[in-house]
Amino acid sequence: MSGLLGVRLLLLWGSACFWLLGLAQGALVISGYHGAPQETRGAARSLQKRSANEATVEVYSVTVDCTVTSRFAHTVMTTKALNKANSSQEIFFEVELPKTAFITNFSMEIEGQVYVGEVKEKEKAKKQYEKAVSSGQTAGLVKVSGRKMEKFSVSVNIAGNSNVTFILTYEELLQRKLGQYEILIRVKPKQLVQDFQIVTNIYEPQGISYVDTHATFLSNELLPLVEKTVTDKKAHISFSPTIEQQRKCLGCDGTLIDGDFVIKYDVNRAKSLGDIQIVNGYFVHFFAPPDLPRVPKNVVFVIDRSGSMSGRKMAQTREALLVILKDLHEDDHFALIQFDHNIDSWKDSLTKATQENVSEAMVYVQNIKDLGGTNINDAVLRGVNMLVKDRQEKKLPERSIDMIILLTDGMPNYGESNPLKIQENVRSAIGGNMSLFCLGFGDDVDYSFLDVMSKQNKGLARRIYEGSDATLQLQGFYEEVSSPLLSEVDLRYPDNAVDFLTTNNFNQLFNGSEIVVAGRLIDNDLDNFLVEVFGQGFQEDFKVQGQASTVDWDAMYPDEEYIFGDFTERLWAYLTIQQLMEKSKSGAPDEKDNATAKALDMSLHYSFVTPLTSMVVTKPDTEDGPDTPFIADKLTEEQRQQAERVAHGFASSPTYIHSYHKSPTYFGKKIKWSHSQITSKRRVSAVKMSQSQTGGGPPAPAGPNPETSVDGDPHVIIELPDREDALCFNINNKPGTIFNLVRDPKSGILVNGQIIGDKKIPPDGKINTYFWRFGIVHQTLGVRLEVSTRDISVFQDGKLVKLLWSDAASLKGPNVDLSLTKDHSLTVTLKDSVKFVILLHKVWEKHPYHRDYLGFYTLDSHLLSPSVHGLLGQFYHGIEYEVTDLRPGEVPEKPDATMYVKGQELNVTRGWQRDFRGDVKNGENVPCWFIHNNGTGILDGDATDYIVYGLFKTV
Repeated sequence: MSGLLGVRLLLLWGSACFWLLGLAQGALVISGYHGAPQETRGAARSLQKRSANEATVEVYSVTVDCTVTSRFAHTVMTTKALNKANSSQEIFFEVELPKTAFITNFSMEIEGQVYVGEVKEKEKAKKQYEKAVSSGQTAGLVKVSGRKMEKFSVSVNIAGNSNVTFILTYEELLQRKLGQYEILIRVKPKQLVQDFQIVTNIYEPQGISYVDTHATFLSNELLPLVEKTVTDKKAHISFSPTIEQQRKCLGCDGTLIDGDFVIKYDVNRAKSLGDIQIVNGYFVHFFAPPDLPRVPKNVVFVIDRSGSMSGRKMAQTREALLVILKDLHEDDHFALIQFDHNIDSWKDSLTKATQENVSEAMVYVQNIKDLGGTNINDAVLRGVNMLVKDRQEKKLPERSIDMIILLTDGMPNYGESNPLKIQENVRSAIGGNMSLFCLGFGDDVDYSFLDVMSKQNKGLARRIYEGSDATLQLQGFYEEVSSPLLSEVDLRYPDNAVDFLTTNNFNQLFNGSEIVVAGRLIDNDLDNFLVEVFGQGFQEDFKVQGQASTVDWDAMYPDEEYIFGDFTERLWAYLTIQQLMEKSKSGAPDEKDNATAKALDMSLHYSFVTPLTSMVVTKPDTEDGPDTPFIADKLTEEQRQQAERVAHGFASSPTYIHSYHKSPTYFGKKIKWSHSQITSKRRVSAVKMSQSQTGGGPPAPAGPNPETSVDGDPHVIIELPDREDALCFNINNKPGTIFNLVRDPKSGILVNGQIIGDKKIPPDGKINTYFWRFGIVHQTLGVRLEVSTRDISVFQDGKLVKLLWSDAASLKGPNVDLSLTKDHSLTVTLKDSVKFVILLHKVWEKHPYHRDYLGFYTLDSHLLSPSVHGLLGQFYHGIEYEVTDLRPGEVPEKPDATMYVKGQELNVTRGWQRDFRGDVKNGENVPCWFIHNNGTGILDGDATDYIVYGLFKTV
């Protein structure tokens, strides 16, 4: 595809978000250039030529169509785009979907030809993947996207004046949590779309008790556009704003549609037996009886206080525990155990949750301090023994539920440290008599170890993500398990009537949750289809039975053309595969192999993309020959954690991990990586930060868009806040050099910056340089600013306004607004366009070497045109890169890796640069991939290509 314009159409769904970005000619588009020559030097000087050849792709239709039938959601996302140029262009399609969903179909229609995905065994698909990677291309790999989502992408070459239609389908069983089901649709168009609509239809034969719809972006003007019609057994929700209604402001191209569209609902629950639905030879049984009294619980909290829990983690744990203790019911019993290499208990036995005891426990919790190693084995066994002893001594209510909640953030490294031996010890001690819930805090914990250990002991594991909301995550998990209603729940069906039954024995039923069982009918004779449910309740055993009957969908929904009639079979298959995958991790060796084989067969039969399968789409040939196939995978939770661990501390998030190798140690903690097979892809799209200021500093990030800045001595940081990842490089040249930072020929915006050196040569002989002066021009608006460490000058309409940094001022004009925080920062807002924030770094005036200097930050860069360029501007609208081969570097805590970017192979180093937005004096260390030699390889051309010879001169 040599000589073609590289244009990326990025469509993120959610599920769905999407946007269109233009990349300059010569920029790399993953899996699409096929060895096209890469521009190097002189790239900056060819900006005018590039902007003249700017490509145009129009996304004219975007539709999200979700059908929920008895909790089983079937979502189809369709996008149509037109290449309006006369030449071929590369278009990228990226999809974001819930991590609990299975992709079932992906297709592309190009010039009347349909290319349909095929689900294959992962090992077979991997061979195609490895072939693509070995040729330096990426074949549409799945990667992690936050806590709940995952993404996959595909690129395709589209001929001039041609259309392309992308269709993606996925399915999932909605889980009831805290008394409701949730459908999440993430929409981030980043542009206006002619035909945009979200349509959701919910069919629930039990009857719908309520439906709530909200979105983070709904203004008073958009709110009436959400249409919601709810009848007894059906709900219809739609949202389809026109282009004018999507506009952020009159006459501008920005869109208001930016955030999460959320639907929450629940169903009626009049029967204690639950709801049984039979369709086309398969049945599904939903069990969540109303009005059951809660069963008292006996809970032992086992809390990690090791050194790695220091600081924020420990503070958030204490805060969550204080709230949880307050929520204990007075008929509950509880105990507190804290551990590092030593084990300490609050009391020797469980204590009734009276107000007095809870108050005393809260004082104990407030004094938990972090230190030492991690002895998980002895800590959990202490909790088990405490429950066993109290049971034997009859200190606990006979009809009550025993549970242990373990919270840890690391690997066992003291006492028994072999995870398999710990699992064996715990399983033997518990003996099936209590539940173990494991909470893994952060990225360093061995989640697989906790997941298996909890499932072996009637519990489950949950990841607690590091962040400001970690306290709420801990409280939320506890709320889910705090009110048990039944224990030892057994759902029974006639042996001669059903086969291939999903799990029908459950350890507990918690308030707000739901038990789901599905199976295949041996025949359609339902006369003897008797259903029985047994369980242990608060005061007596629970027992209910009833006769199942079919649902007449045609009579229930006479006006619907029902096209999803096999939903019970697909729901059964989805549930069976999920449970087989769990058995493949926690069962006996022969059970693991058998479960894996069955799950693979069913995944292939029902075309589900699961951790055992991949979807392969063969793309149309290009003028250079056959194109690389697109491959969509499904990540396990362990692979997701590995991705985040590498992204947060050592590398960009891996998009596909083949295997784990022996773990090296960094920062005193073990991490795992696939030494040669970790592959990751990062996409920089636009720069957008919050428009509200806090404490006079620059605005804080709003949303997942990248943030680009130049500050310090001087260093450039391209941050991706949604991934907690960044790229960085330094710009070194002689004092007095002026660089072009931003140039947008279409809008007429220009930003140049001049560097200055130390007052004299320091003893180490190294002269530091900094930006001390910026020139900002908006030719269209006739605005010119000169900002230096001394003062600020504004020229407009032949008038000059001068401000001093010692002022605190706010100036509003027809074309430009200025907000000056005394001796701190200046915010420049250009009419209907970008914002810039300039930070002033004050240095002691008698310092023998250093001087005052400036930092430069860009806001709302998505409002600039696709032709924007410059030292910073080139990153506003897109760069693709991959990181692989993570390996030890010269400094132990700074590993090296190989980066593939713009057709080149670079050696990069994981390091830190300082971000001064929150603390203008000290800054905050930001982990990033450092590109050596003044950004060579990541920049278009060389850093010297951006040198200009006047503060208001162009390249």
